[in-house]
Amino acid sequence: MSGGPDGTASAREREGADPCRWKALTVCLVAGFMTLLDVSIVNVALPSIRTGLDASQSALQWVVSGYALTFGLALIPAGRFGDMYGRRNAFVFGVVLFTLASAAAGIAGEAAWLVVARLVQGLAGGVINPQVSGLIQQLFRGAERGRAFGMLGTVIGVSTAVGPMLGGALIHLGGGADGWRLVFYVNVPIGVLAVVLAYRYIRPRAPQERVRESVDPVGVLLLASGITLVLLPLVEGQEWHGAGRWASGAAGLVVLAGFTAWERRYGRHSTPVVDLSLFRRRSYALGVLLGTLYFAGFTAIFFILTLYLQNGLRYSPLEAGLTTTPFAAGSAVAAALGGRLVTRLGRPLVVAGLLLVSAALGVTALAVRLVPGEHVAWAIALPLLAAGLGSGLVISPNQTLTLSEVPPATGGAAGGVLQTGQRMGAALGIAAIGSVFFAEVAASGGDHATAFRHSLLVTVAFVLVALAVAVTDVVLDRRIRPGVS
Repeated sequence: MSGGPDGTASAREREGADPCRWKALTVCLVAGFMTLLDVSIVNVALPSIRTGLDASQSALQWVVSGYALTFGLALIPAGRFGDMYGRRNAFVFGVVLFTLASAAAGIAGEAAWLVVARLVQGLAGGVINPQVSGLIQQLFRGAERGRAFGMLGTVIGVSTAVGPMLGGALIHLGGGADGWRLVFYVNVPIGVLAVVLAYRYIRPRAPQERVRESVDPVGVLLLASGITLVLLPLVEGQEWHGAGRWASGAAGLVVLAGFTAWERRYGRHSTPVVDLSLFRRRSYALGVLLGTLYFAGFTAIFFILTLYLQNGLRYSPLEAGLTTTPFAAGSAVAAALGGRLVTRLGRPLVVAGLLLVSAALGVTALAVRLVPGEHVAWAIALPLLAAGLGSGLVISPNQTLTLSEVPPATGGAAGGVLQTGQRMGAALGIAAIGSVFFAEVAASGGDHATAFRHSLLVTVAFVLVALAVAVTDVVLDRRIRPGVS
């Protein structure tokens, strides 16, 4: 495949575009899919892991949350490293580390081993993902960039939604107490193939193109400390009680304020790990905020749905995973379409997507109220399909618009900030929405249907706040450019 989907390969190549850009993107998206899949695929494997390793509830919590924590920590520094020294080097390093950690997780003989392997997996995932968005910034321009981000949006939406289904299928295939090991082993051949193809299709940065600057170690340390303190009480979920949980979050905000002050000072004479001037661009600042809020609601949908189906209705992992298929299908179709339309329609396309998601989730809650029993999967299939279609019009178009004014040379770090916001939003959403779910289950004496409906309304609230941010951007844009229809 020498050309892009728009059929303009020869014209683009004459302009100096990389003739292997679409192949390079495909390699990146396969690796990105693998890392994002591991965010959700493990949820359905937890009962099998508990049985196979005699794992405690705290260990199971860290199998899930530890991955999210280290993933979020690595995004911005790894994006900065890729900007400076070349994204292929960072990408290959991340894939190799992820593959080795996946193999280590698969052979784990005790819970502590598995937790450590998941921490390393998350770190590697955080190294890989900003290179993907950075390479899109570097390799594509104009409408092609929108299509590339559309493909990335498809990967994000489908990987999150299809994770429970694929996890359930692998556990069913593996059977018994060790079926969960396939959830990790499946990454190994994918990782090996990605490394081989990366060396073939991703062009290395020439030595003279590398940026000879400090990586801003003080900024990296402050950022990592602040994110850890903010995320830790969120990812600990139900395991951390008391005032210390809130003190950690408050301390994290203070450290992040110190990080901001340091970056402003450091930026006067060198390039900081995060270029704060990016936030003076409305498209970037509002896009990061919108992404954070949307992921707070979007990611939690599958968390509470899996709990409802498996714990409340005794669905098997495979049955629970299949229930998310309509969302995944809708997201895949709409993300590709959104990538093609975003350069023409802009932020109003995101507004339309958010409206569709919020309405579809409201209908989902109504369907659960009307059909709360074992046939609920059929009742919510169409609303989840509609929610997936709306989600596809949010994620990839928002990424395209958020990074549209970012110079390609800083695309990795800028993409890392965007994805860090999404990870923090996901942790916040799961903590908040999960707390509502568990509190309702306890208060109602085990009524999982009511708990799901009420927590789903909190999800809708996050989506509506994201919608308010998108509408604000549209209004401000039309005030600046009154001729825009």
